[in-house]
Amino acid sequence: MTNRNAKLFLIKLKPDWFSLNLQKKAMKVIIEQLSENEISKRGIKNWPVWEKEVSVFDWYYDSKEQCLFLEGDVMVKTPDGEFQIKKGDFVTFNEGLKCTWHVKKPVRKHYKFY
Repeated sequence: MTNRNAKLFLIKLKPDWFSLNLQKKAMKVIIEQLSENEISKRGIKNWPVWEKEVSVFDWYYDSKEQCLFLEGDVMVKTPDGEFQIKKGDFVTFNEGLKCTWHVKKPVRKHYKFY
């Protein structure tokens, strides 16, 4: 039996938008530079601050974290490569990431978990 009143809805997605979102989702570490306006708009300066001395440690992200580095120099090693993070970097660590942090200079960062 068919429903003659049923309608089919098609959504046309732009290929660039779709592939860009898939790429971002697949990437475990995303490093960006935000303007002061964007930092203010997101309320990042109201997020908690985390500090860490020079050290090396393993870490697993069981949820997504976004953070803005206020100070420091870190090399994060992942199965997909190495990422250098420094003052001014806005970083997204996606859920499921296993990595090793090599803190070369003491870190201060605003952070938020999702």
